[in-house]
Amino acid sequence: MSLFLGKIHYWLFNKIKWFEALELEIMEFGTKQGYDVTSWKEELYGQIGAPTEDRPLEEIIDTGNIHGWLQDKIEKSESRMASLVTKILSENPENIKSLEEIFKNQGIAAGKSYEESVISPEQAYNVMNDFLLEGMPCDRVSDSLSSTDEEFMWKTTRCLHKGHWDRVGGNVENFYILRTAWAKGFLGNINKPFDYDKIGEDVHIISAI
Repeated sequence: MSLFLGKIHYWLFNKIKWFEALELEIMEFGTKQGYDVTSWKEELYGQIGAPTEDRPLEEIIDTGNIHGWLQDKIEKSESRMASLVTKILSENPENIKSLEEIFKNQGIAAGKSYEESVISPEQAYNVMNDFLLEGMPCDRVSDSLSSTDEEFMWKTTRCLHKGHWDRVGGNVENFYILRTAWAKGFLGNINKPFDYDKIGEDVHIISAI
């Protein structure tokens, strides 16, 4: 493994940091609801590990195992998220609405933070994936189905998330509900707004508004 960090490594690290920021917001929500978030946090960090430190990537990454370090951080962040959301919903299933708002609001913030011009649905898809955590690039979980000036359609070929949710007795559909809220918030707030929808479980569409 190369000892040098490249653009792709910073790209992945930034995606992890966006995802971990959601985790912290969910903990803040749980605390405000009066849940025992302190115990949850101790449990999650003890069993899975804490989020990445708030330090530059080059100061914390294992340069002898760059790929493995990043993959480990992705796996741990996914596991913590699955457990945390499942705990929140076990307290009250109606909390899904508040969690959707958390995801949507971060999507809005991410969309507004992207300053470059986006002109096509396919470009919007690529930009969205600069923020959404979807495994490592080598996982290749999506196939393009069609692309026009008005619409981009793709299919998810496999789910990288279900195992994390199954291990904590959660429902991965909750993850997709939350990510849909994020995607709609993001795509509606880049320089040219787009809409996002799903057809069934696996086919996704970004369309011009």
